[in-house]
Amino acid sequence: MSNINHKFAAIDIGSNAVRLLFYNIYLDLTGEPNFKKVALTRVPIRLGEDVFVTNKISDKKIELLKKTLIAFRNLIEVHEVMDYMACATSAMREAENAAEVRTYLKAETGIEIKTITGDMEADLIFQNHIAESMNPNRAYLYIDVGGGSTEITLFYEGEKRYSQSFQVGTVRMLHDKTTKETWDLLKLKCIEIAHRHQNIIGIGSGGNVIKLQKLAGAAEGTPISRHLLKEVYQELKELSYEERMRKYGLNPDRADVIVPAAEIFLFITKHTDIKNIIVPKMGLSDGIIHHMYEEYLKKDKHFLDR
Repeated sequence: MSNINHKFAAIDIGSNAVRLLFYNIYLDLTGEPNFKKVALTRVPIRLGEDVFVTNKISDKKIELLKKTLIAFRNLIEVHEVMDYMACATSAMREAENAAEVRTYLKAETGIEIKTITGDMEADLIFQNHIAESMNPNRAYLYIDVGGGSTEITLFYEGEKRYSQSFQVGTVRMLHDKTTKETWDLLKLKCIEIAHRHQNIIGIGSGGNVIKLQKLAGAAEGTPISRHLLKEVYQELKELSYEERMRKYGLNPDRADVIVPAAEIFLFITKHTDIKNIIVPKMGLSDGIIHHMYEEYLKKDKHFLDR
């Protein structure tokens, strides 16, 4: 059996931050694939600040993104990855100048950016195989809260039964760019899900819910209850931006978005009657890695052996 590591990289260009994630994939002693995170680099460019207000990505943000992608390209070369993929979500897909920006960045950095729809984003997250560890007799709602959008995916009997993306996101909320109609639609869908399924378990995704779990005092690997989440939210909401940083050691780009993130999670869990949220620390970047792995398997089922 080969001991060779096959390294893959994923670039997630979100509305709040841009991430570069590396994974080693290799066969374990039983011959099963093992996915091992190697490194994560996060840069808080916050493209949504431009797009959700002016509908365009500004020259300043474009240059910041260019410098970030050049740095990412250099890291990818140093890591000698087998393959990589760059995906952009809500902010890029809504920007009027998105095509122009992608063309410019490809010429300047050599990195081709694929803008994905909300449905594609949910499907990539599904590539994480989170359904495999679920109780087939229970319903689970995967909630991925981003800067520009929120994706909810319903799993039941180990299968994806429903998935939809909503223009409800933390950066969008900071700029008061989420409409009442969107909130009403999200509420309606949550109520419909709750009517069809009882005792739904939530699965939270994103850096904000990981931080909220820690602030609530929930140990890693244990669920955070909606009751605890609400208590943490109330405390954070009463503090100023600066006080959140000082009291909890939050980074500047986390201290503002964590409150709207908690509001989104509380809104969804309220209308689906979810009492507990599991936080598996798996998101879009991880899903991109799994997607690339699956594509390689289609071409060669034994590529990990070499």
